[in-house]
Amino acid sequence: MVSARRSFEGTLAIASLRRLCEALASSDGEVSFELDFGRDSLGTSYVDVRASAPLTLTCQRTLEPFVLPVALQTRLGLIGQESDEAGLSPEYEALLVAGDGRLRPADVIEDELLLVLPLVPVNPDSSLPDEVTDHHPMGDPVGEERSENPFAVLRELKK
Repeated sequence: MVSARRSFEGTLAIASLRRLCEALASSDGEVSFELDFGRDSLGTSYVDVRASAPLTLTCQRTLEPFVLPVALQTRLGLIGQESDEAGLSPEYEALLVAGDGRLRPADVIEDELLLVLPLVPVNPDSSLPDEVTDHHPMGDPVGEERSENPFAVLRELKK
């Protein structure tokens, strides 16, 4: 693929990406992708990965599902051993290729989509519930409870 500078494009059902589906609220939709293999001027083998998909996540603020449109573009330097990573240019991410030189494009796409998922998904259109955002006035008994010294109990024990 690298020597022939092959390119592939197409779509994958999100439901076919098992590891990705475990992180999603729904496996509906498709991933559009493009893979371009090649070799740079220094002889480094690479694959350019471009993918986009509407991923359905669970908002951690509201616990409701929402669709996060994801688009990624990355260049992966193909290496045969972990020690080869040190020789890669900084603009490359390393991709360890099996000894037979084969890789599964669906696995590469799935790995890259997993890497762009937010650690804590929050729907940008959501807001906190009123119970959380309400502020109590200074004279409120709730505020008085908070002002008690937490070490008062220890002071009594010391006596």
